[in-house]
Amino acid sequence: KIVDRFEGGVITGKGLTFGGSLARTQATGYGLCYYAAEALSHLANTSFEGKKVIVSGAGNVAQYAAEKCTQLGGIVIAMCDSNGYIYDPDGVDLKKVMDIKQKRRARISVYADEVPGSEYHEGRKGIWTLKCDIAMPCASQNEMDADDVQHLIDNGCMAVFEGANMPLTPEAIEKVLGNGLLYSPGKASNAGGVATSGLEMSQNAERLAWTAEEVDAKLRHIMVNIHKASMEAAEECGLGYNLVAGANIAGFKKVADAMMAQGIC
Repeated sequence: KIVDRFEGGVITGKGLTFGGSLARTQATGYGLCYYAAEALSHLANTSFEGKKVIVSGAGNVAQYAAEKCTQLGGIVIAMCDSNGYIYDPDGVDLKKVMDIKQKRRARISVYADEVPGSEYHEGRKGIWTLKCDIAMPCASQNEMDADDVQHLIDNGCMAVFEGANMPLTPEAIEKVLGNGLLYSPGKASNAGGVATSGLEMSQNAERLAWTAEEVDAKLRHIMVNIHKASMEAAEECGLGYNLVAGANIAGFKKVADAMMAQGIC
C-alpha cells in the first residue's frame, strides 16, 4: 500500500476478496488426514474406515481434521476445549460443534446439553483415557504426556498423528515409538496449512483463483509427497519405516541441498 504495488504473495491467509485462497481455512486439518491415510495404508494396509478416532481441541485444525476424518470413514468419538471434553459414542455431530464454536463462540460443554447420549467431562486430559483406534492431538503443545500414551496403549490404540505443533512431550514420543504405535511428527503431518499458503502465493503470481476442489486436490498431492519423502529418507538411511527420522532427514537434506546450490558449504 505504501509503495503503490500489489505483491499479494508476500502475505498469505488473505480474505477471498483480495487474493486469498479457497480451502486455506480447512487445509491444516484436511492435510493431517491425507497424511495419516497414507501412513495407515502403507504400514497397516488399512484406512480410517470404521476406526474410532479422538481429535483433541475444538479450534480450526481440530474441526477440519474431524470433518475430513469423517469423510474418509472414521468415527470421531471425542473432542475437547480448554475446559473439558465431550464423548459421543455414536460419532460427534460436527455441524453442532461448528455451530457452537464458530457461530455461538460457546464452550464445548454445550454439546452435551443439546445432543442426547453424549457426555461432557471437566478437564481435557481425560480425553486420552477413552478407548480409540487413532489419536489425533490437535489442541496445543505438550498436551499428551507419557501417562496419556500409556492409556492409549492399554486401550488398543494403533496410531498417533500430530495435528498441533509439538503436542507430544519427548517422553510421550519415546513411549509411542517404543511400543510400536504408528506415529507422525507435526512438522510433517500438519504442514498442509503452510503448503496451502504456498498454493495461495502461486495463485497470486498467476492472477488466478482456483476452485476449492482444485486446491484440495493439490493439497492431497502435497501431503502424499511429504509422506513419501519422509518414508524414503528413513529407508535410505537404513532406519526402516520411521516417519520421525524420515521427516528430520528429508527436511535437513532439502535445506542443505539448497544452501550448497547457492555456494554455501
